[in-house]
Amino acid sequence: MAKQERAIRTRRAILEAAGAVFDEHGYTSTSIAMVLERAEVTKGALYFHFPSKESLAQAVLDEQVPFGAVPPQPCKIQEIVDMTFVVGQRLLSNSLLRGSVRLAVDQETPSGVDHGEPFLQWARRLTSLLELARERGELLPTVKPPETVELLVGSFTGIQLMSRALTDRADLGDRLSVMWAHMLPSIAVPGLLPGLDTRPDRGVRVLASLEERAAS
Repeated sequence: MAKQERAIRTRRAILEAAGAVFDEHGYTSTSIAMVLERAEVTKGALYFHFPSKESLAQAVLDEQVPFGAVPPQPCKIQEIVDMTFVVGQRLLSNSLLRGSVRLAVDQETPSGVDHGEPFLQWARRLTSLLELARERGELLPTVKPPETVELLVGSFTGIQLMSRALTDRADLGDRLSVMWAHMLPSIAVPGLLPGLDTRPDRGVRVLASLEERAAS
């Protein structure tokens, strides 16, 4: 059991180190040696978990969607809003998530790494929530969940890239608030709009709630 726990910790340390290095340098400029130095593990330990640089990058990409976990909400549209703000907030400090996002949009990521998979995972997760929102009467009748989700995922991706380039994502909460102010009237029934929380600090407050739940 102790050996298994140690292996899990080592794998996580490698992933977090790789995320940081991929975020800082991109796929092509990242070397295994750089990850080893950051993770402070042996080459054997790294190759035990990840036989190649491509497999390491894929593992970093596969970690992205779980960072969008939020507490369930009675209103599913609010839950979707919360996911965007939580990811945005975590992008400020979480190296693994930052590296995953960098790999997903890095055009130099090789074909052996499926950098489109996170987009598909996000689409499946958000579409299921929008379908549930429709069952609960939250959506306008004109909304087609798959199309709306593609617009949302694409918008979030572009906004966070622009925020990264201009302010290292310091203004991402404000930009997401503006995005939702434009998108929600075309998605949600009018009666829901006043009660939806899209203030820029929404991510901070939702994460605080998650931490309280974990502590209790």
